[in-house]
Amino acid sequence: MKILISDIGDEGLDVAFEETIETEEVKLLSPAKASFHIDKVNEEILVKGDLSALLEMECSRCLKHFEEARDVEVNVVFHPLEELQGEEKHEIKDDELDMGFYRGDILDLKDLLKEQILLTIPMKPLCSEGCRGICPRCGADMNIVSCTCEKKSLDPRLTVLRKLLDTGKE
Repeated sequence: MKILISDIGDEGLDVAFEETIETEEVKLLSPAKASFHIDKVNEEILVKGDLSALLEMECSRCLKHFEEARDVEVNVVFHPLEELQGEEKHEIKDDELDMGFYRGDILDLKDLLKEQILLTIPMKPLCSEGCRGICPRCGADMNIVSCTCEKKSLDPRLTVLRKLLDTGKE
């Protein structure tokens, strides 16, 4: 959804919309729903509101796909892109993490939705906290079956340490 900045009045602008978003990182099972209040203070555009989406992710332990609803609180300040003109590189400071840029008189909220959804995805998504994963030897799903693989395998490089531990018990 694109907003004309000139349409934002003194009292602000309330928008509610659904947007279909495609990313390589995660699959959205339904359009993202957003409800924002947009204010304009001089050249800054303040976007505050809520965003919700239903995602399909892959468990990092058992590799099964699972659905998860995400609700995100959005609070972002947009500045005109012209502020960065003349700077070849710009280091982001801690207080600039919730900042975006707009060009001309148009603010594109689709990019904001995509960014906010991607920021909520954990590094290692889990289908459940108790997920036991897959057996590294036979590949069995440990959540469904208990495999009969030998659990005690010692790295051959560590046999010297095992001997030290065994002699310490005597």
